[in-house]
Amino acid sequence: MAASVPQEELPILEALVNIRNRLTALKKNRAEFIKPSDVNSLYQAVVKQVTKLNDVRDEATSQGNRLDTTLADVFSLLSLFYLTIGRTKDAPATYSQIASMRQILNHMNESAVYNEADLAPFRRRISDLRQILQRDANESKHPEAILKLLERQLSKCDSIVRSLEESLSVISVELVPVHEKLVTIRRKLVALAAKEGSHKADLKPLQEELRKIDSTRVDGKFLGPGGIVPASQAICTSLLEECFEIAQEIKANEDSKNVPTSLKPIYDRLSDLRAELEGLVLTHRWSLRETDLWNYSLSLQEIDKMRVDGKFLDSEGNRPEGQYVLLYLLRRCYGLIYRLLSSSEPVSEELTPIANKLSTVKKCLNEVLKYGGLFSPRDLYPYQLALHQIESRRKDGKFIGADGSIPEGQGTIMAHLNECHELIEMLKEAMDEGEFDEDEDDEYDYDDDDDETVSGGGQQG
Repeated sequence: MAASVPQEELPILEALVNIRNRLTALKKNRAEFIKPSDVNSLYQAVVKQVTKLNDVRDEATSQGNRLDTTLADVFSLLSLFYLTIGRTKDAPATYSQIASMRQILNHMNESAVYNEADLAPFRRRISDLRQILQRDANESKHPEAILKLLERQLSKCDSIVRSLEESLSVISVELVPVHEKLVTIRRKLVALAAKEGSHKADLKPLQEELRKIDSTRVDGKFLGPGGIVPASQAICTSLLEECFEIAQEIKANEDSKNVPTSLKPIYDRLSDLRAELEGLVLTHRWSLRETDLWNYSLSLQEIDKMRVDGKFLDSEGNRPEGQYVLLYLLRRCYGLIYRLLSSSEPVSEELTPIANKLSTVKKCLNEVLKYGGLFSPRDLYPYQLALHQIESRRKDGKFIGADGSIPEGQGTIMAHLNECHELIEMLKEAMDEGEFDEDEDDEYDYDDDDDETVSGGGQQG
C-alpha cells in the first residue's frame, strides 16, 4: 500500500498534478506542432518542484507515495515530449527509455529466460544513456537534482542487468550451449502459442528438439566431457520441463482458442495493442508522435498490475491455462515500445515531414543508381524539383518553425539534403559516361503521379 503524502509535500503534489494535466492537454492537441518553448516552460516548472521536494525530503528516504507516482508520470510524459521535439540527446529524454528498459528487464528476471546475447544490447544502451547524463552534468546543462534523479533510475537498470549476468555466471561452461538452445526453443514455443490456427507442423520439430536434448541426460542429469556432472543442473532441467509443459499446453489447445474464456478479454486487449504497436514500428517515421506511446504504456501497466504472483486470475481466483500466451503478448508489447523509443531520431516533429520527404527521395535515387536502366536528364526533374521545394523553405540557411524558432534536426536534414544532391550528381556523371541511354526517352514511361509521390512522399500522417 502506498504511503500517505506528508503535509509539507502536499503543495508539491498539487503543483505536479497541475503540470501533468498541462502535459496531457498539450499531448492531445493535434492541431499544431509541439513548440520547444512550451516543453521548456513545463520542464522548468518540474525542476522547480523537484528542487522543493529535495529541500523537504531526506535524499535517503524512499516514500513511494502518490507524489512519487505522479512525479514518475510527469517525467515519463516530459521525456516523450523531448523525443517529439527532436532533443533525443538531452538528459530528460532518457527517462522514458530507462523506464521502458526497466520493465523489460524485470520481466526477463521474472521469467528467468534469457542469455548473454539478450543482455548485451541493454548493457550497451545503459552505457550510451550514462554518457548523455555525464555530458550534461559536465556542461551543467541541467540542474543537479534532475541529473541525480535520472542517474538513480539508470542505476536501478544497471543493477538488474548485473543481477541477471550473475545468474548466468553460475551456469557451467559445459551447459551453456544447452541453456541457450532451450531459451531459443522456449521463445519459439510461446510465440507459437500466441498464434491462432493449427500449430502441428511448427510444433513437431520443436518437440523433436526437446526430446533430443532430453535424450542426452543420464539418470536425469546433463553430462559434461568425461562423464562429469556439471553444476547448474537445476536451471537447465527446469527450463527443459517448462518447454515440455508449454508444448503440451499448445497441443491441448489445438482444437480450441489459445486462452480460456475467462482470460479472453485480456488476450484480446493485448492482441490489439500488439497489432497497433507493430503497425507503428512499420510506419513510425511518418505517423508517430512519441507522446502517443504514453497511452500504450499506461494500458500495459494496467494489465500488468492485474497479475497476482506473476499470474492472471479468473473471477474465482483460479489460475487458468494460457498464462504463457498472455505473458508473451505483454512482454512483446513492452519490447515494441522500447524499440520505438530507442529508434527516435533527433529531428523535431515540425521538421519530420521534411526529413521523411528527403528519405523518400534519397531511397528513390539510390534505387535508380543501383539498377540503372533507360534514363535521361529529364527524368531527374521530379527529384530536383522536390529538393528545390525543400531548400526554398530555408531562411538564412535554416528551417524555421511556425513560431519563429529553429527546430531540432537541422544537421540531420542538411546531411540528407547533401546526400541527395550528391546522388543526383553521380547520376549525371553516369549519363555523361554513357551508362544510361539518353536516346530512348520514350522507353521511360513518365507519369505525373511520380512527381507527386516524390515531392509529397513521407508527409506525416
